[in-house]
Amino acid sequence: MRSPLMRRLGLTAVLALLLAAFGLAPGASAAEPAPATLTFSSDSATTTPGGTVNLSMTLTNNATYDIWFVYQTIDPTWLTTQRPDLKYSFTSCTLATAAGATPCSGTGPANLGANYGATIPPGQSRTVTLTLQIAADSGCNGNIGFYSYYYAEFSDRTSVSGGPAYTPETRVLCA
Repeated sequence: MRSPLMRRLGLTAVLALLLAAFGLAPGASAAEPAPATLTFSSDSATTTPGGTVNLSMTLTNNATYDIWFVYQTIDPTWLTTQRPDLKYSFTSCTLATAAGATPCSGTGPANLGANYGATIPPGQSRTVTLTLQIAADSGCNGNIGFYSYYYAEFSDRTSVSGGPAYTPETRVLCA
């Protein structure tokens, strides 16, 4: 007589065999990267009132088709909004190109997607740098951080949404 445990193991084995036969079992292949990824970096982890920090956003096309369109938001994190004494704004935006940096438009919590320039070919990236200006009368000893969501459309008529992607936090220190 078989024990209840042996019966369950046998039933599990039969179920796994049926799933594999009909192609419903999980594959053992390596995970593929997302069709597009958004990453952030900053040139400084700290600043003082009146200082600036450059936040760089890099959008990478991991798909086999061109990215034709990008829509992106950038908003302060919840903890940042809880400190009304922290005063800041985005004052400039530049797109890195082979010929050097060029100005872009749409800074702030608006559509940042147009800032990545035209088509992003497969395997390539575009980097946009936003300058975060801390007001001279800003509060101190708090962190400023942002998060972003994006939507990208590809030339094969597919699309992808991603996020949230978080910026590194900037600590505003008292001098």
